Amino acid sequence: MVVDCDLEEADLSGLDLTRSRFERCNLRHSDLAGAKLEGTVWQGCRGPFANFSGANLSEAKFIGGDWNNCAMRRASLTSTRFTGSKLTGADFTEARAMHVHFEEVLLVSAKLPGFSIRKETLRRVDLSGADVRKGDFRMTVFEDCSLREALVAGWRFEGSDLRGADLGGLRLVDAGLFRGATISREQAGQLLGELGLNVR
Repeated sequence: MVVDCDLEEADLSGLDLTRSRFERCNLRHSDLAGAKLEGTVWQGCRGPFANFSGANLSEAKFIGGDWNNCAMRRASLTSTRFTGSKLTGADFTEARAMHVHFEEVLLVSAKLPGFSIRKETLRRVDLSGADVRKGDFRMTVFEDCSLREALVAGWRFEGSDLRGADLGGLRLVDAGLFRGATISREQAGQLLGELGLNVR
């Protein structure tokens, strides 16, 4: 277990840290590219701009903490859990994601193109302004979430329940993406409002 350790700008790339536990550590600008991090636990850590590119984070747990603007490009994220974490501006481009769990997470302006969050339940997840193009939200349930101003072109929503999502800023031309999804009358009215129509 690593506790209260200052690892700012540390080079941990390629290391085997499988099942290690980090608590309240400073990992700002640290380099963990290509590291073996399966089953690791990161609790209350601060790692803005940390680099996890190409790392194996399968079954890892991020509990609380600040990971704003971190890089998880091409990382393996099978059964990875993010709870109560700040991931504003994080880059998940080309990450290999499966059964990823997000709860009470800020993903504002994050890059998640092609990301799969299929058959999951998202609770209090803020994806405002996030790039979620060509991703997979099929059969996903949104509870107190936000997709306001998100980039959703090519995203798949079939079978998803979007009634608990803020769809503000999305346009009627995006409505086709939600075919097969469930939305509320209020949300339908918001989309139609883009045409200047009033729904009563």
